[in-house]
Amino acid sequence: MPAKPISLGPMNFAKRGDAVAYLKDMLNRYDVGDRVSAADTVILQAALEHHPNAKEKIGCGITHFSVRSADFGSRCFWVNRPDGTTEKFSITSSIYVAK
Repeated sequence: MPAKPISLGPMNFAKRGDAVAYLKDMLNRYDVGDRVSAADTVILQAALEHHPNAKEKIGCGITHFSVRSADFGSRCFWVNRPDGTTEKFSITSSIYVAK
């Protein structure tokens, strides 16, 4: 099966692996506790909209994204909502179903 192109906001990738690598590089540009830039937020929001549990992850909305600790000492992106709640999300789950 040939690679399927993936678009995330203004970014276009030849295949899923390229998109995952880009988002992992993005994650590694930030320290734990950092707020994600506005430019990167556009791409993350597009990725999150493809997540199989997007509705639950987005909840009442998104004020911004941040980088925080996750399970087993790893780091991941977190959705920060207007009501003060937060939710982590997996890059690979988001990209898995991206169109």
